[in-house]
Amino acid sequence: MNMNERIREWNEEAKHCSCGNPHREVNMQIYMQEGALNEIAPYLRRQDYSHVTVVNDEHTFRAAGGRVLSDLRAASLQADEIRLQGNSAGDVIADEAYIVKVLLGVADTSHAVLAIGSGTIHDLVRFVCYKMGLPFISVPTAASVDGFTSAGAPLIVDGTKQTFQAVAPEAIFADLSVLAAAPQSMTAAGFGDMLGKYTSLADWHVSRDLGREPFCPLGSRITEEALEACIAGVGAIAEGSPEGAGILMEALIASGISMLIIDHSRPASGGEHHISHRIEMEFIKEGRKQILHGAKVGVASALLADIYRNLAERENLEAFRIYRGLPSTEQMRSWLRQVGGPATIDELGVSAEQLDRALHTAHTLRSRYTGLKYINEHQLLPAVSYE
Repeated sequence: MNMNERIREWNEEAKHCSCGNPHREVNMQIYMQEGALNEIAPYLRRQDYSHVTVVNDEHTFRAAGGRVLSDLRAASLQADEIRLQGNSAGDVIADEAYIVKVLLGVADTSHAVLAIGSGTIHDLVRFVCYKMGLPFISVPTAASVDGFTSAGAPLIVDGTKQTFQAVAPEAIFADLSVLAAAPQSMTAAGFGDMLGKYTSLADWHVSRDLGREPFCPLGSRITEEALEACIAGVGAIAEGSPEGAGILMEALIASGISMLIIDHSRPASGGEHHISHRIEMEFIKEGRKQILHGAKVGVASALLADIYRNLAERENLEAFRIYRGLPSTEQMRSWLRQVGGPATIDELGVSAEQLDRALHTAHTLRSRYTGLKYINEHQLLPAVSYE
């Protein structure tokens, strides 16, 4: 069953979901195969998008942007390019400055905007498309994050990571040849983002039971099945093959669709994401080169795994039973190493002081109940190994 068929099934299930919460119908076309880039120009023709804007950076231009621009122009489509340059640290950041660059670069006559890249470029484009009322088209160049399908844009505003309303893509063109050719570090980051679902799903159960926050069994199941597929396919993902890229990308898209259907990120974002956001903010403040989002998430989730398991043993609360089923920190780090990613805070280049600040303050970044929030509220944070 391809992703488009699965989305149709999930939409049908959402109509009869027992949770009683609002659900969004997902209308999105997924082109995921080797050679998916060849489908972009015909799609734009069918949609009557004769003038489009392509947003990429120097890396994603080489990965796919140059090829896409050439194909579109060969098909007699007008294709403007916005090529974003890195900041002093060499990074493109989803902040106010880059938002303005994209806003100013999209012509009033453009019919749609294509994001060619990974998470940051997608977040910039989805937000700009929302503000300009334009269709957003996704062209991932690495299976590095689960946010490709998102309708929310996590942006850095005044130095703080905040999520803003944006627009989901109407189509995704995930070329497995392009994804397999991406640096293994980016594939490992995508796997890390998926591994983080262990703690995010567990935190979601806790937020339901202790925080009385909305919960949806359909959203939980979609995300859990995507996570299980990743773990089952870890060998292929580690090889960096088109098959492995397909397994990982399917899981990432499924995770994103789950969030889109239920219209919030709880199944895919818990304490591990809050720690990642805090570290990202610290690095930006210091002018340091950024760490891939999924790399931070995977390491943070592995770190929290034993903290949460120990919390379940210490606190006699039924809500914490879910934490007992988490894999151990050692097991999660083993999976991260297998796919070629960092496994410890030390390997991320995060200092002991930064880790300590993140563990004590990250829970304040979102109004969401997590095990990390409980630990801080009750002053139960254990001494954590920096390694």
